[in-house]
Amino acid sequence: MKKRLPKLKTDKEAEDFLDQDLSEYLEPENFTETLFEIQPKDKSVTLRMSSDLLDAYKDSADEQGVSYQKLMRQALEKFLKKKSAS
Repeated sequence: MKKRLPKLKTDKEAEDFLDQDLSEYLEPENFTETLFEIQPKDKSVTLRMSSDLLDAYKDSADEQGVSYQKLMRQALEKFLKKKSAS
C-alpha cells in the first residue's frame, strides 16, 4: 500500500518533504486536475443574471475553494475546449 500525502502547514515543511524520494506517494488519488491561469486578465465583462443563479454559483465556488469569477472562467474554458474537441 502506498503512503498518504501529509498535510503541510508551511513552505518549509513542503520544501523538506520534496527533498525525499516521492515514489511511494504516486497514486492516482493523490493527483487533481489543475488549471494554471497564466494569461493576464485584461478585459472585463458585465453579465446580468438572477440573484438566485449568482448565489448558487457563489455557493458552488465556496465549496470548491475558488472565487466565483474564477469558477465562471473555468466553466467557459471547459465549454470552449469541449466544443473545439467535437
